[in-house]
Amino acid sequence: MTDSSDHFPVTLGVEEELFLVDSQSGDLLVDPDVGIFETCGKTCGHHKVVREFFRCQIETNTRICNSVAEVRTALQDTRRIVVDAAARHGALVMASSTHPFAPWQRQRVSPSERYQRFLVNFQDSVRHFVINGMHIHAGFGDPDTRIMVMTALRRYLPLLHALSTSSPFSSGRETGFKSYRLNLMSALPRTGMPNPLYSRADYDQMMAEYRRMAFLRDGSELWWDIRPSHAFPTIELRICDVCTRIEDGVSMVALYACLIRWLMRQARMGTLPAEPLSELIEEDRWIAQRYGVSAAFGHRSCDGGRMACLPMLEKLQENLADDACALNCEAELRHALAIARNGTCADRQLDLYRRRRQEGDSHQEALGRVVDLLLTGTREQVVESTP
Repeated sequence: MTDSSDHFPVTLGVEEELFLVDSQSGDLLVDPDVGIFETCGKTCGHHKVVREFFRCQIETNTRICNSVAEVRTALQDTRRIVVDAAARHGALVMASSTHPFAPWQRQRVSPSERYQRFLVNFQDSVRHFVINGMHIHAGFGDPDTRIMVMTALRRYLPLLHALSTSSPFSSGRETGFKSYRLNLMSALPRTGMPNPLYSRADYDQMMAEYRRMAFLRDGSELWWDIRPSHAFPTIELRICDVCTRIEDGVSMVALYACLIRWLMRQARMGTLPAEPLSELIEEDRWIAQRYGVSAAFGHRSCDGGRMACLPMLEKLQENLADDACALNCEAELRHALAIARNGTCADRQLDLYRRRRQEGDSHQEALGRVVDLLLTGTREQVVESTP
């Protein structure tokens, strides 16, 4: 018998990195009007809006939320704040993890000491870094439980990534990946899948060694797919692409929260499963990047050793049913099945591009249609959510 009472609360918050786009050309704004950021600062209320590495980017941070439903409202609010501020200054907003055709060579780094230091240190690794991510913070348990659950979550990260993919194009090329963003991320150190950690002491000891060797200043310079937050008592999921549709992003939040609650209950009972080999998780991660929801992941109990995304997700939803009920997010969790069946933002981009090419558009014209799709989709999400 499972414990579905609310003894395992989870608080949530979401960071979204978005592009600022020229309303005429559809290209990224190399140096957008500073009034966009100033307007956001005046209208963001309990949320936060900040600059990102490149000037063409803007990052939203929702307030702390106590339910998945609150996250939906918060994301609608933060998207609306940025879209409205951009519109006041003649710009548009794009929610995707890469821009289909904008060249990285033209982008300018934001004027902050931190970002300028990164540019000096990492050189071309960050000059190509014209990518956006969605980061989901979850607050739960005590420090040791958070670390144990973070480690147990690693095996599910490829699935979460596959469901969020939105970066099939980069610098005017069809990359062959549903998420090219992670390929670009991997050029930096301290990225990818963390090794298993089993207590806060394990993490603190590792960080002490990093600092002793002067490799980093603090935990904010660990860019793992999942990490303990430097600033908050949360575990930060970082592997997901930005979802153009808010409902898709909310579904990722629901899946993440339910997994945490399920694993937290297992940690309390001492029944967390043995960790799979990190090398096998890394293989699944690459498969998720390449194929998105068409991926077939490694699975011990499956004939042939592989299981497709949809049946894996269906089985997982059965396991998470009590937790979805306790967190009141059954519908949001079920929506992940619709994503697996119908495709992600990456699939919609590729479908449109290939259709337009078949109908006679040039490569550049077809990419322009994809940009229009992303801009319209981002704007419609805000219009549809306006009271």
